[in-house]
Amino acid sequence: MSDNPITGEVSNSKLAAVFPVPASARAAAVELVEQLGFQPAQVKVITADTRDVDIKLEPEGGGIWRTIVLAHLKLCLLGAVVGGLVFAAMMWAGVPYVESSPWAAGGWWVLYGAIGGLFLGGLVALRPDHDRYIQAVRKAIAAGGGAVVVHALSTAQQQEAAGFLAGRGADVTRTL
Repeated sequence: MSDNPITGEVSNSKLAAVFPVPASARAAAVELVEQLGFQPAQVKVITADTRDVDIKLEPEGGGIWRTIVLAHLKLCLLGAVVGGLVFAAMMWAGVPYVESSPWAAGGWWVLYGAIGGLFLGGLVALRPDHDRYIQAVRKAIAAGGGAVVVHALSTAQQQEAAGFLAGRGADVTRTL
């Protein structure tokens, strides 16, 4: 399963290995499955004649919606807790405004923390780390090359695949 508790996707650790020749990409994908034991569903080859490129790059449509909901919910709650801790620290430090209106101050700090958590949840849901990964594949197929896309189930599996494919001459781009 996923090693990222904030998202709702099965594979948070994706990578694209770009090869200048599509045949090299196909051979590397076969070797990756045979030698490292990856499941065929985890390894996709994308070339200029591949159909449904977007689905092969991001196959978890439902997982994306779970990521949006879970990231916002979990980070909102975490932000509210952090806001509460800031309030408690200010009470302990004896800040006059906080001591004179503890309910108002506590409520505002918890609210500010929750809003900050929602903003962070939005950033996670945007998945900015996927842009480099997607653009690397699109550039490769536009130039007539090929790419092996790996949907690893853990960061360790992603690193193993990256080392294997880089050893075969691929230019590897990973998500975080």
